[in-house]
Amino acid sequence: MPPAYRGRFAPSPTGPLHAGSLVAALASWLDARAHGGAWLVRIEDLDPPREVPGSAETIVHTLARFGFEPDEPVVRQSRRGALYEAAFARLRAAGLVYPCTCSRKDIEDAARAAGASSGIYPGTCRGRPSGAVARAAWRVRVPDEAIAFGDRAAGRCSQDLAREVGDFVVLRADGPWAYQLAVVVDDAEQRITDVVRGADLLDNTPRQIFLQRALGFATPRYLHVPVVTNERGEKLSKQTGARALSDDVRGELERAARHLGLPRIGADTREAFLIRATELWRERWVAGPTIAAQETTRG
Repeated sequence: MPPAYRGRFAPSPTGPLHAGSLVAALASWLDARAHGGAWLVRIEDLDPPREVPGSAETIVHTLARFGFEPDEPVVRQSRRGALYEAAFARLRAAGLVYPCTCSRKDIEDAARAAGASSGIYPGTCRGRPSGAVARAAWRVRVPDEAIAFGDRAAGRCSQDLAREVGDFVVLRADGPWAYQLAVVVDDAEQRITDVVRGADLLDNTPRQIFLQRALGFATPRYLHVPVVTNERGEKLSKQTGARALSDDVRGELERAARHLGLPRIGADTREAFLIRATELWRERWVAGPTIAAQETTRG
């Protein structure tokens, strides 16, 4: 028997929830409820300079106002350092990580000299011994092979990590654990079976699958939903002028559902809206055929 469905919503506490984050929250909540599963909330607060004091609490209160109550206590990444340390130690013992002292300028200059694409780490420090180095980031060695997986919306996806990403950071030079390692460890520790999130994170998935395999973790199913953009076509975020959600709960939910491709619901209450939206989601994503094959495979 497959494991019982466990999904999650994992916002960063950089400000109040906005229309874009509501779309992700609604999609993950609906998928969990449509599958009869559990829905968890995880606060991704590993970057203190970007955190807005009090916003984690505001996010949890806002979710409750929209009818989204987590099935287990909310967890915060800032209190889970021992888990990330243990995973990093396993990667280090396997010879998969190494210290890197390259600056962003160093990386750009090396890529330009090698004729490589901008932003792809060229492997400058790959031969460095894995001993302690002051003010170094730690990168994971990626294989020269494609990582392929089935996304429930996008279909079969594939990425050659060596050519399209390069060795990526799992521990930053300024101290915090990198998102790629933390999210993999958290999903495994919380036994997440299904990840529903914005399509802007689709190209992160092969890196996470690689780390899951390296650490012996199971790979969840993935569903990446369309992101909300502003009038300039930029992903809606605090940096691009996103406004906090209004007090019009049903109106905000209706707009989020329409963005996810659901028909207008027009329910009189929040509770009736969520019941009908769950039924519609089940018809589209659970009972009906999906675009992608569900199995993650090597490409």
